[in-house]
Formats: sequence, structure tokens, C-alpha cells
Amino acid sequence: MPFVLDPQIAENVATLFRDSGEMEPIGVGEIAARRAIFDKMQLMMFEQLPMPDDVTIMNFQALAQDGTSIALRWYTKSNMTPGSAVLYAHGGGMIASNVEIYDRPVSRYVSATGVPFLSVAYRKAPEFPAPVPVTDCYSGLQWLAENAETLGVQPDRIAVMGDSGGGGIAASLAIYARDHAGPDIAKQILIYPMLDDRNTVPDDAFTTWIPWSYDDNITSWGALLGSAAGGGSVSPYAAAARLDNFSGLPPAYIEVGELDIFRAENVDYAQRLYSAGISAELHVHPGAPHAFETFAPAADVSLRSAKRRHEVLALL
Repeated sequence: MPFVLDPQIAENVATLFRDSGEMEPIGVGEIAARRAIFDKMQLMMFEQLPMPDDVTIMNFQALAQDGTSIALRWYTKSNMTPGSAVLYAHGGGMIASNVEIYDRPVSRYVSATGVPFLSVAYRKAPEFPAPVPVTDCYSGLQWLAENAETLGVQPDRIAVMGDSGGGGIAASLAIYARDHAGPDIAKQILIYPMLDDRNTVPDDAFTTWIPWSYDDNITSWGALLGSAAGGGSVSPYAAAARLDNFSGLPPAYIEVGELDIFRAENVDYAQRLYSAGISAELHVHPGAPHAFETFAPAADVSLRSAKRRHEVLALL
């Protein structure tokens, strides 16, 4: 029996595309077209939910490893100093989106949990190939640790988090920080993360709607890695699934939909963490595609997912 798209998600998707029009297929390698369409789609989806009024946003700067100034966006909830904090890497396949587009979902995490977030405006491929997105976020992580006292953060309670391409960055950032003497990371929160550049062969099991396609995946990994994509010399600082030694990594929270082309690589990553003695909480949501909660925030599966994410954040 083929997998079936969750009916609540299917209904919301049908409404969204009835209002916005069906998206035309984009050819492999077309970066500019993907940026234009994905950014517009993300804004449309995020606008389904209200912006909280109890979150303050402040802008800071950090220096990247090459001396470039990297924008940081710090989100805090009014009258809350929990001591923990999250460094967030936005989604977009490492080729699209930005921190401003993510103001609403990040603010909603902060409002729901009281945990402050630092969102990093990492530079994207293909203009800035691997490992730049990860090392830019590492500069943000160092800035957060160095300014922890001023910000009311305990340095041993900093987590890294990201969704999709940003989830892949967060996973690689945890590896990079381990290999470069910290700062120590309390938890890695990986929301349907993009982990493996070798995931380019379509799986016949996916016969329903796929918002992140194999063509998208091939395009993004090609932009990030160039001719190295799929070869034998890819660093885990670019594609976390290439890691051999999982020892010493922080505990993980991983979730993915069963209709997401990242499902197998996410489940495998959790298994490899388990094999290394690293605690991992894994959720595979039936009937859910990639970015399911952004397409249908009121669906039961999305509400369950949001509740658990908030619980995990509150426990940092």
C-alpha cells in the first residue's frame, strides 16, 4: 500500500495552491528561480499564524572566519530569563530564504517557551559553498557563548537548532564545534534535517505530493559542494551524514515526516547516534511531507509536533 498524505494537510495544501496557483516545475540547477519561488512560498505559509507581541528583536554582528561581518538576530520574550538559549539556522536548502523571513516562526518558539533564540544570517551557496554556512554559524555560536553573561545565558545551556537545510547546518555545526574545542552544545534539535548529499535517486515509495523534490535536493547539494557532491571526499562539515565518528556529539532531537525524502537519512542518523551511545529522540510523523507544519499549522500532526518541540526547548 502506498503512503497517504495526511488528509488535514492535503486539505490545507489544496486551499493554499487554489489561492496562489500551482507551482511550475523548476529545472535542476536553477538557483534564482528556486530562491524567488521558495522565499515567496515561505512568507505565504508563515503568514498563516499571528506574530506574537511579547517578543523583542535586537540585531547584532559577529565576524566570520574570513573577517566578513555576519548579521545576528536576537529574540527574547518579555520578562523572561530562563538561562538557556538556542542558535537557529533557517531552512531553505542552504541556497534560499533569510532570517527576516523566519522572524515569525522563530518569534513563536520564543513566545511559547520563553527561551531566547539567536538567528544567524549565514551566507548561502552557491556564492558561498561549504563549509561557509556552517562556519558562519560557528562564528555566531562563539559570539553567543562569549556574550552569554551579558545576555543572561548559561554557556552550558546553549542548543543548536534548524529546519531542513538549516537542520543540516545545525547537525554539521555540532560536529564542527566538537572538533574545534567548543563551545559545548547542550542539544541539537534537528527538524527534518538535510543531511546526505548522496540522496539523489528518486524512491518509488513517494507517489504523493513532495514539496522538496529530488531535483531540489540535487540542485542544493550541487550548489553547496560543486563537483564533489556525491563523491568520496565530502566533509561532515558540509553533509553531516558523511560523519564516521559520532562519539562526543550532543544529544539530539530529530523529527521528520514519513513522506519526506529525508526520512531514511534522518532515521539512519539517529541510529548511528544510538550506536555511538548518544541519546536521540526520533519522531517520524505518519502522512507528513517535508515542512508539513508550515503548510498546515492547524493539522493535528502539526499541533502534536509543536507541543513536543516546545517541551524539548523548555527542558534545555
